[in-house]
Amino acid sequence: MRINTAVLVSGGGTNLQALIDYEQAQGDKCPYKIVCVISDHKDAFALERAAKAGIPSTVRSPYAVMGKETAMASDRDTKRRAVSDAMLEDCRKFGAQVIVEAGCLTVLAGPILNEYADRIINLHPALLPKYGGVGMWGHHVHEAVLANGEKESGCTVHLVNEVCDGGEILLQKKVPVMPGDTPDSLYARIAPLEHEALLEGLLILCKKF
Repeated sequence: MRINTAVLVSGGGTNLQALIDYEQAQGDKCPYKIVCVISDHKDAFALERAAKAGIPSTVRSPYAVMGKETAMASDRDTKRRAVSDAMLEDCRKFGAQVIVEAGCLTVLAGPILNEYADRIINLHPALLPKYGGVGMWGHHVHEAVLANGEKESGCTVHLVNEVCDGGEILLQKKVPVMPGDTPDSLYARIAPLEHEALLEGLLILCKKF
């Protein structure tokens, strides 16, 4: 049985591509099947990756879900809930059994967390529980790691719950922080491990079925 998987994205989609490449290489032997890609940004290049692979995609940005005027007048939590609820509708529509946050910047909220409890994983570009939580994403994480003089960094795949970056850790991969590192050079060292980690995390999730 292949596990229907929804992938949530925001940007370039390199982690999504890693999952697509593995699925295509494994064919029917792959334990998961990506049934939809959902983006919270309309210009995410990940949407083009999905199209090239023949995977249905949707855009669930605050503007797309709420309308521009309402979104602009709403606070962060209201927008998160609206986007999360729309993403839940998509996951139901496409029959997703598990959800992978592959660089998605929306902090999920509301019923989606209950309906998919223990079936959502997220990739975080640091060694949680350090450098997690709201505002800790992308280069912000790497800047904080370097500013605090850490000797190592890496990435974490964890289950998603109501606490931002607070769910059970499934696996971590580590790299040394080198003298003279910049946020870009540190990211470049971590990025290949992110692809491996997210795939391994999804395979762990699939084994629960």
